Amino acid sequence: MTAIRVLIADDHPVVRDGIRAMLGTQDDLEVVGEAVSGADAVRLVRDLRPDVTLMDLQMPELDGATAISRIREHDPAARVIVLTTYDTDSDISRAIDAGAIGYLLKDTRREQLFDAIRAAARGESALSPAIATRVLSWARADTPGALSGREIEVLGAVAQGMSNKAIAAHLCISEATVKTHLLHIFAKLGVDDRTAAVTVAATRGIIRLGG
Repeated sequence: MTAIRVLIADDHPVVRDGIRAMLGTQDDLEVVGEAVSGADAVRLVRDLRPDVTLMDLQMPELDGATAISRIREHDPAARVIVLTTYDTDSDISRAIDAGAIGYLLKDTRREQLFDAIRAAARGESALSPAIATRVLSWARADTPGALSGREIEVLGAVAQGMSNKAIAAHLCISEATVKTHLLHIFAKLGVDDRTAAVTVAATRGIIRLGG
């Protein structure tokens, strides 16, 4: 049986060592490389062509979501599982929009990690139960007050201190569209201004502050 070739992308050596040791207990999983930054991950995926890449979100040079997007631009068939401690709606939606096939939290049991890698290698999605519940909730058209993926992006940009003009340029939309998104966000969150929207969204885990 041919082993599934795995690339680990995480900027913390102790995390990479731990994942490598865990995967080493499985005969059908083989670690073929380790990336220490987002840019390193993009390069190694091109050079090594792993079957599955495990990608952290917070890394130097390129964040995980941007790295996934660039990997998928080069190889649309690339299979990347996010393995992170971050679970806000913003983090999840950015990773999935970038093309991640899976999203796991770092407190995932090792058996679930093994199964997720095998599923991804078969082209199947692999989500932590809590993440799957969140994703399904977005898909329900009758979910009241749920922010859309674009609204989460706009609100995340607001949290970074960006003006409407800057947000429009960043997301390639008009300022009028940004204002419309903000009005919808205010209505859904029950607030009247940008600061309150960011505060409420952060409290509810919709966006993450401080990086």
